[in-house]
Amino acid sequence: MILIKNGRLVTAEKSFEADILIEGEQIKAIGPNLDAPGAQVIDASGLLVMPGGIDPHTHLDLPMFDTVSSDDHYTGHKAAAFGGTTTVMDFVVQPDDGPLAQGVAEWHAMADPKAAIDFSFHMNITRFDAEVAAEIPRLLDLGIPTLKVFTAYNGRLRLQDGEIFQVMQIAKEHGMLVMLHAENGDVIDVLVEEALAAGHTEPVWHARTRPAWGAVEAVLRASALAAQAGAPLYVVHLNTAGGAEMVHYARQHGAPVMGETCPAYLFFSEDDLARPDGAKWICSPPMRSEADQQGLWHALTNNEIQTIGTDHCPFFYDGTKPILYEGKPVAIPGKELGKDDFTKIPNGLPGVGDRLPILWTYGVGKGRLTENQFVAYTSTNAAKIFGLYPQKGALEVGSDADIVLWDPNRKLTYGLAHSHHRTDYNLFEGWELTGFPQKVFLRGKLIVDGEEWLGKAGEGRFLPRKPGAAVI
Repeated sequence: MILIKNGRLVTAEKSFEADILIEGEQIKAIGPNLDAPGAQVIDASGLLVMPGGIDPHTHLDLPMFDTVSSDDHYTGHKAAAFGGTTTVMDFVVQPDDGPLAQGVAEWHAMADPKAAIDFSFHMNITRFDAEVAAEIPRLLDLGIPTLKVFTAYNGRLRLQDGEIFQVMQIAKEHGMLVMLHAENGDVIDVLVEEALAAGHTEPVWHARTRPAWGAVEAVLRASALAAQAGAPLYVVHLNTAGGAEMVHYARQHGAPVMGETCPAYLFFSEDDLARPDGAKWICSPPMRSEADQQGLWHALTNNEIQTIGTDHCPFFYDGTKPILYEGKPVAIPGKELGKDDFTKIPNGLPGVGDRLPILWTYGVGKGRLTENQFVAYTSTNAAKIFGLYPQKGALEVGSDADIVLWDPNRKLTYGLAHSHHRTDYNLFEGWELTGFPQKVFLRGKLIVDGEEWLGKAGEGRFLPRKPGAAVI
């Protein structure tokens, strides 16, 4: 048993002084002045006690172009844990041919032996026909009630609107949730062709060929499809103020729509892609404007967006030069693959370890979020939306003892040394932070103790989820 005493508990609903008793993998008791003879006592005086973070949006070991995202299901999980996140959700790639279950089996083969924190899967639906339609409900037997579709990436990932509508109808019937990448693939294709023909190959053209209006209209278009299907929709990585406004509009009109944004969209803009090292900021959808940043913050402050994920999909900035990871040299081809053509730069950023520390300092610390909103956006809301609550995302008797002891007064200069991602750069290098995890528990086991890593590959568990989760 472990008894955490003298801390201040912070949940999505309230903050209060209490002790927590952990027995085995779960929270056994919560209350003032708890006593447990023989328990290991941890003094949390001056610390906040929060549920472990849940990142609903990661891409680990993801093949892209001629490489693969540089964090696998061990290194990415380790980075998550150092940042206070104890559960992540990854996306299974639909096989080019063959059943959906084949893709799930392939992802389990990659993840299960390496997982260092708990995890779950979403299923990409990027090819749709009668056979796929019949297979989708069988994903429930595999613990996967969430489906991702795209309105971009023509010829690779995109479904047509009618196909997306059919996926939504199936989701409605079986209590599943559709997730959406919202951009206009047709417009993007035209603009990319025009840019390359004009000799525009620099990273900033990645953003200039993916207009904000395309994201805004795609959010509204998909919301309309969801309303007509009567199916819940979760719009991933909102990057525009207009997209957030469309989610809010849909919800005001009774559509069961929810939205997620990511830290990068709150702090960076298209101007960062124009820098000499602009490839570091290339992801899809791209960074937008400072006005979009402010619009997204406004939506968060006013509870008009439901979660903050990361879309963690890191690549080396220069994969020709190895870094040391756990004492061994590692080099994985990365963004240098597109040094002469922005369309060949792998799309994705590191972020799974950055999310909580950055949002605490620049969200809570700047008065944009309350500490309770912080827990809601980074843990509890995702647990509810994705069918894990109250096992995860809660400090309640019977919940998994996924607990972060947070030092709200710790000051540090952030960057690669603290993020633990397996890549060669950090977007927040040199940023001054106040507030950082001190100890992180996964189901009652201490896996991060200050700068010490106590976790192990294979200790994370797959979390099968059931249909019918809440629309919040």
